[in-house]
Amino acid sequence: MHIHRVKYKDIEQVPQIHINKSFKQDFAGSAPAPFIGRVGYPYVNMGVLSPQFLGETSHYDAPRMWGKGKFSIGQIASLRYGLVNSRMKWNIKDVQRSNRFLEITQEVGMATKPVELEVNLQKIPALHLTQETDITPFGPASEVKFARITNNAKIDTRVERVVRDTDLRAAPAILSLYQKGFEESRLNKLISVGGLGLGGKRKLVPTRWSITAVDDTIGKELIGKVKDLAIGEYQVFFGGHFGNYYLVLCFPEVWSYELFETYLSKPVNPWSKEGYAYSTDYEDYGGRKTYAEETAGGYYAARLPILEKLNEMKRQCGVLALRFITNEYTVPLGVWVCREATRRSMQDEKPVLFASEELMLSYVRQFISSKFGFEVDLLLRESKLLRNKKRQKKLCEYGVGL
Repeated sequence: MHIHRVKYKDIEQVPQIHINKSFKQDFAGSAPAPFIGRVGYPYVNMGVLSPQFLGETSHYDAPRMWGKGKFSIGQIASLRYGLVNSRMKWNIKDVQRSNRFLEITQEVGMATKPVELEVNLQKIPALHLTQETDITPFGPASEVKFARITNNAKIDTRVERVVRDTDLRAAPAILSLYQKGFEESRLNKLISVGGLGLGGKRKLVPTRWSITAVDDTIGKELIGKVKDLAIGEYQVFFGGHFGNYYLVLCFPEVWSYELFETYLSKPVNPWSKEGYAYSTDYEDYGGRKTYAEETAGGYYAARLPILEKLNEMKRQCGVLALRFITNEYTVPLGVWVCREATRRSMQDEKPVLFASEELMLSYVRQFISSKFGFEVDLLLRESKLLRNKKRQKKLCEYGVGL
């Protein structure tokens, strides 16, 4: 059995779904989300996503609902590929500039419910399925000729408050709304349309970057809290969704985190169908200084629900998370899958407790071999966390009370 290290983006993930849709050039639709592209940065595509009909369309952009409900991969893909991206080019720094379509995009990003629009496009949009890994897919795009809102956008007063506060930095604004129960998808929309931050520094943020910004900002806040908690015990969580499974190992150590993502059904190279591909990133107690290049947004998305669970348990641990991507995952749906699949692994089942590391690792070897036919030692031998924890500094050296 062979295993090869790759970057997440190097694994080919092309949608395996065929959708026949006819789209109109002029339409009325209820837009559940904005979308800010990254190509051409700082001149990017600024747009709104909407199906070409009016009505309740919140479920077209609802990662938490999809994760909790009984939506299939095909159902979610069908919803998303039905969204038209009505867009125009815009400089990310021009969020104060007067432009009606900019205002529409920002209202869609701030609204509690989908915003009803009338849209005229430059040409009839045509659907072309392309490879995406980080963002939730959507349908065809076309340049907007004219657009207007036809109903009053409903905006939560708590959102209005932080958007109006141009002296409030983005991170405290995100944390304030998160603590009030706002889901991550709501928060990344606000960041994406330039709705948060100091007045003179606000700008549009590409959607894929805003997703990770929210996960990382909340994660760092929770890490600070976890470091003040008592040391936990040996335990294993397992679960998943949409063909993505997470085995989370907790060690009675100070905080550290390592993620392995293993592709159980992807050939490593076009010319080789043998072996497995994996990606990995790691942080010690001091945290990361650079972006997680190999596992990318999945690193921060999976870390967040793990930290939520540790805070809930009031325990601090060293955490080794193993993601297994199976052939059930037929259409890449975006990095939210990592967050919601990890949430399921941490919340749906009780953890298995162990008296020692040896017993825990023995269980993990047998479980993964039985579940996936995979030799998990291939990953464990590469783990920085397992190597480093043997020489982990004691709590007193970090100033952490016993």
